[in-house]
Amino acid sequence: MSSQPLLLPEPEFDEADFRGALSQFATGVTVITTRDEHGGFVGLTASSFNSVSLTPPLILWSLSSRARTMPQFRASSHYVINVLAADQAPLAERFASRIEDRFQGIGFDLSPTGLPILHGVAAWFECHNRSRYPEGDHVIFVGEVERCAHEPKPGLVYHRSRFGAIDIG
Repeated sequence: MSSQPLLLPEPEFDEADFRGALSQFATGVTVITTRDEHGGFVGLTASSFNSVSLTPPLILWSLSSRARTMPQFRASSHYVINVLAADQAPLAERFASRIEDRFQGIGFDLSPTGLPILHGVAAWFECHNRSRYPEGDHVIFVGEVERCAHEPKPGLVYHRSRFGAIDIG
């Protein structure tokens, strides 16, 4: 039996087509927070988040290997997934921007491990960084949830490169 890798044909689409097709999938929006090696706060907007397992309670999210925050998240033992509420699109935009101090003027409380839990979010999950898997141009982070809370409020969604709200009552 050969151990040669399977050679797949080149895709019949380009990156723009792939992005366009992906944009048809509406996703929730999160801000993921942690600390750097000096104790400073780090945060980013991510829509690549979903549940993995109820027992044990596991979630996953992914981050570009080239992201400026990759070293901090790779080194961090814990992070908080803040699930944004429908009225928090400006917060999503802020944490997706290149501004230096994304936390300036932002309301938050600290989790038991000292990480920012943003005010007004629909839900939050404090996780320890259980495992990481490099795949393609991203790293998949699997977190084991240690604490979580939620509020019954409409969530922020991202669809066709725009923010919107969903409230199914």
